[in-house]
Amino acid sequence: MAARPRRDPFASRKRGGSGALARAPVRSGAEKSAGHTQALSRGLAVLETLAGTEAGATLTAIAAELGLPAPTVHRLLATLEATGFVRAGPKGEWQVGVHAFRAGTAFLAHRNLAVQAYPHLRELMDRAGETANLAVMESGEAVFVEQVQCHEMMRMSVKLGARAPLHASGVGKAILSLLDAQALAATLDRRELARFTARTLTRPAALAADLDAARVRGYAIDDEEHAAGLRCVAAAVRDEHGQPWAAVSLAGPVTRMTPERIPILGNLVGATARDLTRALGGREVAVAVP
Repeated sequence: MAARPRRDPFASRKRGGSGALARAPVRSGAEKSAGHTQALSRGLAVLETLAGTEAGATLTAIAAELGLPAPTVHRLLATLEATGFVRAGPKGEWQVGVHAFRAGTAFLAHRNLAVQAYPHLRELMDRAGETANLAVMESGEAVFVEQVQCHEMMRMSVKLGARAPLHASGVGKAILSLLDAQALAATLDRRELARFTARTLTRPAALAADLDAARVRGYAIDDEEHAAGLRCVAAAVRDEHGQPWAAVSLAGPVTRMTPERIPILGNLVGATARDLTRALGGREVAVAVP
């Protein structure tokens, strides 16, 4: 019986013009990991972009904002939609989905900050008649995580998750005022003191003096420094180490937040911040008067 010829295992593969085998590139584990990391980073960037909009954004707008090709953004959106993190709106816009909302609010639920703070904010609003806010410091900015609006026609309204500059907001300055010198320098180092209104403190010396005054009186004041016509008083909430990590504030129009009312409202905010500190297991620390 004649021996069967051995089959060339590469005979069916396409050869290049030079006779070399044209093999598909093999990706290493490190290359695959880098690709997955890039896709994850881009997907999170898409979510962050959508979170910063009021009514969503189109694919074209997202691509322009992130500097990515439209087909790449389309693939990211398709994956995020399949997992419930984004959804397509009725007019072609993309919006944050319910799973993203659940993931985002898990921070608040686990920390219990907003849950425990709400009754304090509600009581503060009732006593002061102005909108009460709660913010935390994150990535060098103040982020609003809870609000109880007052009943006045003219009142402050802020979207939860909105950010405010530390140097030009009551909540930001309240937190800054209780940082030690090293932590304060690290927070403000190489950070521009941007101007938002004619009253914004853009000189480091002026900001330092204002923070000293806030530390002594027990509350910080935003005197139309972030938005013209709006005043704010705020006090920091301390953690278990005595460090500031959140702030409570009252904000309203200058017509009601008059210089005469500021001390009264500031004392109310300070008392609320101390109560919330105790409720959250934080520790009060005596403030050294310079």
